[in-house]
Amino acid sequence: MGAATVTKSSPAVCSMAVAAVAFMAAAAAVASLIAVPAAAAASPVPAIYVLGDSLADVGNNNHLVTLLKADFPHNGIDYPGKKATGRFSNGKNSVDFLAENLGLATSPPYLALSSSSNPNYANGVNFASGGAGVSNATNKDQCISFDQQIDYLASVHASLVQSLGQAQATAHLAKSLFAITIGSNDIIHYAKANSAAKLTATAGAADPSQQFVDELIQTLTGQLQRLYGLGARKVLFLGTGPVGCTPSLRELSPAKDCSALANGISVRYNAAAATLLGGMAARYADMHYALFDSSAALLRYIDQPAAYGFTEAKAACCGLGDMNAKIGCTPLSFYCDNRTSHVFWDFYHPTETTARKLTSTAFDGSAPLIFPMNIRQLSAI
Repeated sequence: MGAATVTKSSPAVCSMAVAAVAFMAAAAAVASLIAVPAAAAASPVPAIYVLGDSLADVGNNNHLVTLLKADFPHNGIDYPGKKATGRFSNGKNSVDFLAENLGLATSPPYLALSSSSNPNYANGVNFASGGAGVSNATNKDQCISFDQQIDYLASVHASLVQSLGQAQATAHLAKSLFAITIGSNDIIHYAKANSAAKLTATAGAADPSQQFVDELIQTLTGQLQRLYGLGARKVLFLGTGPVGCTPSLRELSPAKDCSALANGISVRYNAAAATLLGGMAARYADMHYALFDSSAALLRYIDQPAAYGFTEAKAACCGLGDMNAKIGCTPLSFYCDNRTSHVFWDFYHPTETTARKLTSTAFDGSAPLIFPMNIRQLSAI
């Protein structure tokens, strides 16, 4: 009886069944083309595009012939799998925690992604390279310069336009977060070159360190303008930290004090970057930004380590020589047992714990450390 009934209504039933099957097949095909991880679908931003230096490098320098690498022990000792990934850290760095807070996977390094057979740039890309500076002369030929990183972003932009179409690519990039951390290496090089010099300006003469800051900002202005032209509308600028207090620069002082020159330049550079970004946001109604004052935020840990859970804020955890600051972190270096107690991992870079705390402050904090909005607010726009 069941078979007879089906036979009687088979034309209508079959046509509906075929239509349903065709619809589901088409839906599945479309879904496979636009599928994103569940975390990404729930994130306020579709992707993170990262540019900068070793504070944000997640493996680009692994692909370069350079001395500026971190793809060996004891780097990564606290990373999942205890693997040295190219991060200049004992574990994760700030962009890892940024992605986690936004419910996204860490954006992969551009040089690894671009060499794959079918690179997917829509889920984010990290262009950061250890050693990079605002100036192309900083660690020249040893890293991906900031200008070259922007050139790579231009290639990614063109690829996205080709794959998504101009309108969809533009909308995608406008919703994405562009995270930038650049300037520390320029300041460190300048401070080291002038550590023994007397830089106090004579009456009527320009302060040479201020001239240096002005030159950096002039270059940065053009670079940020290029980023805007390539679709950056949500810009997170992670200002330079108190680089004068890194173990490497402390080591230059007989008393192991912070370099006042380097720290002073960092403060002025961050202030000038804030003015630059504020001016751009005033000119472009569709651009929004957040600037994190890394200098002021990190100085809290250095000046009052116990209040923030640290016991060592001067010496590096991993390295060799006085304060573990004579030689960087290598397989032959000593490293501390408790990395969570140290502010600095090696003679330049923060520990995973420091990076986590700083990112947390930038994500949900408030002025004057993060302004004119925090990362959560910026990403929600």
